[in-house]
Amino acid sequence: MSSDLHGLVAHQFDDMEQQREAATIGMWAFLITEVMLFGGMFMCYTVYRTLYPEAFQAGSHHLNIILGTLNTALLIGSSLTMALAVHAAQNGHRKQVERLIVATILLGSLFLAVKAFEYTGKWQENLIPGPNFAPAEPIPHLQIFYALYFVLTGTHAFHMVIGIGVMVVMLVMNRGGKFSKDYYAPVEMAGLYWHFVDIVWIFLFPLLYLLGRH
Repeated sequence: MSSDLHGLVAHQFDDMEQQREAATIGMWAFLITEVMLFGGMFMCYTVYRTLYPEAFQAGSHHLNIILGTLNTALLIGSSLTMALAVHAAQNGHRKQVERLIVATILLGSLFLAVKAFEYTGKWQENLIPGPNFAPAEPIPHLQIFYALYFVLTGTHAFHMVIGIGVMVVMLVMNRGGKFSKDYYAPVEMAGLYWHFVDIVWIFLFPLLYLLGRH
């Protein structure tokens, strides 16, 4: 093993490749648990949408499709910058890694800002599930739609906050010279997590904003 890599390989691994494979398997195992989490919520959404299609169709019409589309574009852009950051890390381009991670953080932060603006609008319209839920047009079971809307998008937003925190850690590590052509696994694992969160939104957007709009 090269002396340059000795300090980067944990004692329980034989070499860098084994360490990277273990990190990849670990991340995919974690993402499987995340699939189970969101899968359960998607199943709940499917059951209630089947039971109350009119309420869910009306709920979709109440959502701002422009803001939803903007957030979709922001996350697709962040997936691109994240993929490019991983590629730059694999080639040892630390300055590019920094710029691309900063871009990813900015796009993710803009997503959260748009979502906060959207939540504020729902608060002002009394569409927050609970005792004060009072839509302008009373629709049976509409509160169920909004309960699932806030649970699904809120859980996703929480994962976005975690993802931005992870990106900040990657930025600090990159500035500290931790990454090179030989060691870039943390950026790659962070990228897998970020892409997963983006993919979840790709499912949420049509289910909440588009399905039933015609």
